[in-house]
Amino acid sequence: MREIFEAIQRSSIRIKKAIDVKDIGYSQEQNSSGETQLQLDIQCDMLIEEEFSRVASIHTIASEEKEHAVALHSNGKYYIAYDPLDGSSLVDVNLSVGSIYGIYEKGFEGTNLVAACYVVFGPRVEMVFAHNKTKLHLLQNNHWEFVKEIRLNEKGKLNAPGGTQQHWAPYHKALIDGLFNEGYRLRYSGGMVPDLHQILLKGGGLFSYPATSDRPDGKLRLLFEVFPFAFVYEKAGGFGIDGKTRVLERTVAHIHDTSPCFFGSKYEIDRVHDVYTNAQ
Repeated sequence: MREIFEAIQRSSIRIKKAIDVKDIGYSQEQNSSGETQLQLDIQCDMLIEEEFSRVASIHTIASEEKEHAVALHSNGKYYIAYDPLDGSSLVDVNLSVGSIYGIYEKGFEGTNLVAACYVVFGPRVEMVFAHNKTKLHLLQNNHWEFVKEIRLNEKGKLNAPGGTQQHWAPYHKALIDGLFNEGYRLRYSGGMVPDLHQILLKGGGLFSYPATSDRPDGKLRLLFEVFPFAFVYEKAGGFGIDGKTRVLERTVAHIHDTSPCFFGSKYEIDRVHDVYTNAQ
């Protein structure tokens, strides 16, 4: 695990340097979700694969930017699914973006997840790594320093609702409006990593990306986004559900499967569970 942690650290330093360039134009390629790839997406994907290829304990990798998984070392025991640069379309307007990693044993299933990590590229570069605990690290002068362990409160104050509102179910809209009526503050940038990072560091709240009429299976990908953040939040004392069920218990048929998802502290997730259980 230490070698994987260090490979992610090296990759993140290289990604930071790749972001700090003038040309971040679009390529002629599309990723597995049909989105036109930025040159930066492709570059970040390649350099992460390069770093992971040097780690003998990694059996297979799967990237949000690749259609299929890639085998690296036949004797390795870890399977890593990653989103090289989540929210990359925000780079050209200088908003925070991030990388997400799920580290699995014996195959790509939520129940096989043994560690998860994400990196925020913002005014500062920060890494949150969850194994037995959820820990925050800060990049300073090309060196990573441990900052603190992160724990969520029982109840938060922030609300980050994703998905196009016109496609929300009425009961979901009532849930979100109810939280605002309780005094929750809107914090939504359109970047999954910075929004979930803010909720985590501010002590709690709710990030939601529900099933919608135009995306009945949700938008966010299980292996690259949903599972890793569910793991991070659980190790910090929070929860990740799909509305009714713990998301880490969902099965995966294809590496690019998606799911509705809700992440937060106990109070907010209990509210979500009650609303979704009684709505259907």
